[in-house]
Amino acid sequence: MNILHLKYAVEIAKSGSISKASEALLIAQPNLSRAVKDLEADLGITIFERSARGMVLTPDGEEFIGYAGKILSQIDEVEKMYREGHSAKRRFSISVPRASYISEAFARFSAEIGEEPVELFYRETDSMRAIKNIFSSDYKLGIIRYAEGDDRYFKELFEEKGLSYELVAEFRYVLLMRKDSPLAGKREVSLEDLEGYIEVAHGDPFVVSMPLSAVKNDESSENSERRIIVFERASQFDILSENRETFMWTSSVPKKTLERYGLVQRDCLENKKKYKDVLIYRNDYKLSVLDKSFITELCRARREYI
Repeated sequence: MNILHLKYAVEIAKSGSISKASEALLIAQPNLSRAVKDLEADLGITIFERSARGMVLTPDGEEFIGYAGKILSQIDEVEKMYREGHSAKRRFSISVPRASYISEAFARFSAEIGEEPVELFYRETDSMRAIKNIFSSDYKLGIIRYAEGDDRYFKELFEEKGLSYELVAEFRYVLLMRKDSPLAGKREVSLEDLEGYIEVAHGDPFVVSMPLSAVKNDESSENSERRIIVFERASQFDILSENRETFMWTSSVPKKTLERYGLVQRDCLENKKKYKDVLIYRNDYKLSVLDKSFITELCRARREYI
């Protein structure tokens, strides 16, 4: 197997186009196409489906690109170690939902990594992207959040893709709002109380293949006729702390975060839906010392806040 062909395939998967990969690699398109066909013939699989939308990974291709990315990454590390005299870096990578207790765990973990060379990658994203990152972006760990009713679907998906999975937390959402919001004066907020207020919601679909026009948090109800869609937690906290008409459904938030942004959280007894956060990684992956250290902090944060 030609290592250059691995590099070509990874670049095509990244760009989704032969022409774009050709520009990035400075290789003629016919030569690039021929290299991919040779690679597919050597492996006996189809890596890409060629369509009007470009080059789309097949299931076999998705798995192969995951391995190819790891091989190329290891080659890069060896070159740095022996050609440039760099010591080997420890590496930690994880994709997670936008949850304050998880970011708290990561912050604590990052404070204990020591003085040896290390790179930490922490990406907040949706569940399907977290799974994809493990296979195509060389992320080692992921945390998937889904509604309890989708448990069977996701477990079958994990089995199909060869992923190990462990339950991290099970919880119901609470309501988050500014501490001087009229809603904050209630010990328990009803769905009717939310009428007229503005809901802040993350723009990642909870249901696979849900179009953006239909994106909404599963807890959203018809009571929310005004909604602000955000894609990262900094915006969510800024909006909630500045606008007393806003609220948000979220997993429990650490007390110091609430105090920092002048927020409070309240229960809603009408909210019966449960959610799960599940840790995933490839079946053939052995947890590193860094991974285990993070998981320890994750469990600690879960006990404190969930």
